[in-house]
Amino acid sequence: MKFIKKGILTSYQDLGQKGLRHLGINPKGAMDRYTARILNIALGKNEEEKVLEMYFPAPEILFEEDCSIIIGGADFLPHIDNQPIMNEKVISVKAGSIIRFKRKINGNIAYLASTKSPMLFKAHLGFSIIEKEPHKLIRFIEGHEFELLENESRNWVENKPFQISSNSNRMGFRMIGEPLLLKEKKELISSAVDFGTIQLLPNGQLIILMADHQTSGGYPRIGNIISADIHKLAQSSINDYIYLKKVSIQEAEDACLEQEKNIKKLKASIRFFNEY
Repeated sequence: MKFIKKGILTSYQDLGQKGLRHLGINPKGAMDRYTARILNIALGKNEEEKVLEMYFPAPEILFEEDCSIIIGGADFLPHIDNQPIMNEKVISVKAGSIIRFKRKINGNIAYLASTKSPMLFKAHLGFSIIEKEPHKLIRFIEGHEFELLENESRNWVENKPFQISSNSNRMGFRMIGEPLLLKEKKELISSAVDFGTIQLLPNGQLIILMADHQTSGGYPRIGNIISADIHKLAQSSINDYIYLKKVSIQEAEDACLEQEKNIKKLKASIRFFNEY
C-alpha cells in the first residue's frame, strides 16, 4: 500500500506487546482490539497481526498489488475508485485502486486489515459480532480506592453523565462531569494501572487510561472498564456523553466469556468456509 495522503494519527497496530511492564514499557497496541481481532480473523489471518488504525480525516491509499481487505470499527464512508464499499465485508481489490474515506458517519476509529491471499469465501460480519448502536453505557468494576470517595460521589459515578474531553488521546480519555470528592486527602503509593483503569485527578475529574497508558500511577483508582467494553469506549468520540455502570467481577467475566465465545464461533465459521 502507498499512502497518497497520510490522514491524522494513522498507524499500524497489533494487540500489543506483553511481558515488558516490569521494565516500564506498556503494551500499547490497537485502541479497539476487539475490532482488530475480528477483522484479521475474517481474512483467515492470525488475530494478532497488525492492522491499519485510522482516525478522521483518514488516509488516501493506493493499492499497489491485488489483495483482499476488510474495514471495520468506525464508519468513515469508504470508497474504492469512487464506488462506495461496505464495512465489515471482505472485498477483492485490484492493483492500482485507490481507497478514500469521504465522511465520518459514526464511531471514532476505523481499521483496515488486508491480505494478498485470495479469499474463496468473502465473509460479511453480522450483527451478532458487530454492535451498531451508540455505546452510551460502559461497565466497570470497583477499583482499590473506590471506597475513598464520599458517599454522594460514589452515587454520582453511576448516575451522572461524563463527557469525553477534547484533551483526550491514546494515553487517556479525560472526562468532564460532576467533580468527585474523596472523604479525605490521602497520599498514595504509585501502583500498577492498566488499559481501562479509571483514575481520579486532583481536580475531581476522571481520566480513563487507554492503549498508550503508563504502567503505574499515583492517582486513586476508582475502577476499571471491563475488557468486554473497552472497545465501546475506544469508539466513543470527543464530546460524546457516556454513563458508567458498576458490575461485579462475575458479571465482567461472563461478558468476557460471551465475547470470546462469539469470536470462537467466527473463527470456526471462517475456517470451515475457506476449507470447503
